[in-house]
Amino acid sequence: MQGTYFVFADKPALAHELISFGASAGKRVCAIALEEGQAQGYIYHGAGKVLVLKGSNDIPESYAKAMATLLKKEGAEVFLVGATVRGRELAARVAGYLDWAMVSDVSSLRYGEEGELVTERLMYGGAVLQVEAVRGPAVITVPGGKFEGRADETRKGEITSVEVEADPRVVLLERTPIEKQGADLAIAEKIVGVGMGFAKQEDLKLAEELAQTLGAELGCSRGVAEERKWLPADLYIGISGATVKPRLYLSFGISGQVQHIVGVRDAKIIAAVDINENAPIFQAADYGIVGDLYEILPLLTAAVKKIKQ
Repeated sequence: MQGTYFVFADKPALAHELISFGASAGKRVCAIALEEGQAQGYIYHGAGKVLVLKGSNDIPESYAKAMATLLKKEGAEVFLVGATVRGRELAARVAGYLDWAMVSDVSSLRYGEEGELVTERLMYGGAVLQVEAVRGPAVITVPGGKFEGRADETRKGEITSVEVEADPRVVLLERTPIEKQGADLAIAEKIVGVGMGFAKQEDLKLAEELAQTLGAELGCSRGVAEERKWLPADLYIGISGATVKPRLYLSFGISGQVQHIVGVRDAKIIAAVDINENAPIFQAADYGIVGDLYEILPLLTAAVKKIKQ
């Protein structure tokens, strides 16, 4: 019997990815939305049914019990939740209400030979890869950038409004906006990554000039953002930072520890420059140059400018 995947994410683009993943395996996908305007997009991406929750609260976590009840009533096989701050909170509550297993923040999600879901998670700072097969009902949180949302505007589906009660214990006391300082790397087509191989903060101008010439965004390793604080944390790529999948990722002075590679491994092409021929980045790169970034970066920028003339 065909199972039903339920999907929820508080970011529509992430919901599109998860819906497309479920639909790609021929699963019946039921998406949950908090806004009517999201429903048609979910249908286009493969949801056969969309439940639009109608309640008195706009905080997703306040509907954890209501969602758990719906999942049980509708015979859900799996609940895929976007791994955002709110999504993680919601997923844990739903798993608790249903007494289901939960797999958090998977680095990989795929189907096994017998149709089971196979999850991978990096643990202990990337030193251990945990692989689990999910055969029973489970809640799985998935970060953005793992799948491609595939829309087909000819798709038809059912949109149903459902009256639900919000948990009165979940109350919004205050909103404090976070000023975003960097670009949205998750949707960048080209990224120039900088690492600890740069000696001084002002030297990053070399990479910025190349990025500007290519029409690329600037990203960085964790050390550049969190230790040296040369760039905003929004630009840090890795396990606890951004996960990206650009068409082109150019890495300069990044050694390529597993924590960083996890964030860029879905890039279509990775090219790396590092002075250490044994740097792990070369194991992940499609192209590599062992050399001094201070010599290579200006030459590369000049070459791109010449081509664009």
